[in-house]
Amino acid sequence: MENEGKSTSGRLLSLDALRGFDMFWIMGGEGIFIALASLTGWPVLEWWAGQLQHGKWHGFHFYDMIFPLFLFMAGVSFPFSMAKRYHGPENRKSLYRHVIARGLILVLLGIIYNNAISFDFANMRYGSVLGRIGLAWMFGALIFMNTNLRSRIIWFWGILIGYWLLLRFFPAPGATDPFSMEGNLDGYIDRLLLPGKFCCYEYGDSEGIMSTIPAICTALLGMFTGQFIRADYLKEWPYRKVLYMAASGVVLIILGQLWNLVFPINKYLWSSSFVCYVGGMSLVLFTLFYLVIDIWKFQKWTFFFRVIGMNSITIYLAGAIIAFEHTSKFLFGGLIKLFPDNWSELLGAMAYVATAWLFLYLLY
Repeated sequence: MENEGKSTSGRLLSLDALRGFDMFWIMGGEGIFIALASLTGWPVLEWWAGQLQHGKWHGFHFYDMIFPLFLFMAGVSFPFSMAKRYHGPENRKSLYRHVIARGLILVLLGIIYNNAISFDFANMRYGSVLGRIGLAWMFGALIFMNTNLRSRIIWFWGILIGYWLLLRFFPAPGATDPFSMEGNLDGYIDRLLLPGKFCCYEYGDSEGIMSTIPAICTALLGMFTGQFIRADYLKEWPYRKVLYMAASGVVLIILGQLWNLVFPINKYLWSSSFVCYVGGMSLVLFTLFYLVIDIWKFQKWTFFFRVIGMNSITIYLAGAIIAFEHTSKFLFGGLIKLFPDNWSELLGAMAYVATAWLFLYLLY
């Protein structure tokens, strides 16, 4: 079992495949299924197409899971990365430098992604997906590096419970509903302290200041998982390890739904119930990939997703820089014209994904 789940390069294959599956949806996969639903009119596809967009405020759509799943996986990979880089107290400072530099670079890339190379500081958007990943992962890694398991668990639940109580009892001035768009503390803090423009709701930024704090717990949950995978504990009983992870995921899903009764599941607030609910779903999904790919060794089908997963940040940034739509029309436009007009949307979406994937394959 020593090489279980590892490629010859030492990477966890299930993690690369799941990361690729996650990124597939935002590199054009959602467009394929939305077009397919429009073409066929099948109720199940129409329902799924409805899941491929974010909810307006409270509640959960599948698309809300893509971002936290990626952050969860960044957490899973950290114990493996740390084991390679940490060789004792003598190189501890270099590990700190690596963690902090990586976090801050992602913040910078997030600002560039949102604003291009712009110096209009007053109208920039400073909150970003990459920035949240960078900060949440960085602080999660610093907690992980400096604490034992008991202390990490205290940090995890302390942040989630503290965040809930803070939002519950300290709403924006004059607000009657502490979890409403206009009344939540997160948005109020953003309006006070965060310069530039906001996204993706009127009263604050969905990747704002306060809501980044509970995102640390999403990264920590991934780190707990990665450490559990790496541990010698249950090495000879991998199915028991899978069972424990799946059961933990189900417990978190149930806890998230129970917490939802008093603190609504909300991606924009990154509510504590959202962390538990989506964290549980992420853990169950990762466990499934780990079982199929790393234990059962069904790996050939993962190649398509691994090509994406090994270049995940690249394809995210490339979507804003490279005109894949024009390239796909150049490569596949003539072929698409051979089909009936009502097929053009679906084939165009497939061509876009194929073009982006070929770009990544060249980097693989």
